[in-house]
Amino acid sequence: MNPYEILGISENASEEEIKEAYKELVKKYHPDKYQNNPLADLAEEKLQEINEAYDTIMKQRGSSYGGSGYGNTSYSASSYDQVRRNIDAGNLAGAETILNNTRDRSAEWYFLSGIISMRKGWYDEAAVKLQTACEMEPANMEYRRHLASLRQRPGQYQNTAMGRGFTSNEDMCCKALQCYICADCCCDCF
Repeated sequence: MNPYEILGISENASEEEIKEAYKELVKKYHPDKYQNNPLADLAEEKLQEINEAYDTIMKQRGSSYGGSGYGNTSYSASSYDQVRRNIDAGNLAGAETILNNTRDRSAEWYFLSGIISMRKGWYDEAAVKLQTACEMEPANMEYRRHLASLRQRPGQYQNTAMGRGFTSNEDMCCKALQCYICADCCCDCF
């Protein structure tokens, strides 16, 4: 199907009109609106179709106007491909170097940075970055899937990541106090 028809715009639409149509459709079919609704699967399929149409249009326009990747942004889609290849190869330092040299902090940038943090075992930082990517592109199912997967890992977060109200400093203080009480119970030297 024609990606312009999916977004409900003409092929002569400006980049701003394309983005506006995309945002409106994302709002209309956002999964949060369809929780516990029998139409949730249908809305998710429609959202995927909308994302694919938008990506197709932006890629076409980026290449036909001499840009790199998605329109007039200051990053190259191929650099993000390099980051993904480095992550897959276990070269986190190389992936991180490419990201740090990228000026534009797009949703893809936050997503890939979050994946790097997750691979390093920095789950709190990964959760924040993946959440940011999801907020920037709420319809991106890849971002949402990784964030959900991270949140489902038992025991991976520190207390602050789950919003339990303890910071790592308070946790250290509690542990020190527990050691003091335990030592006090074991001997009368305190």
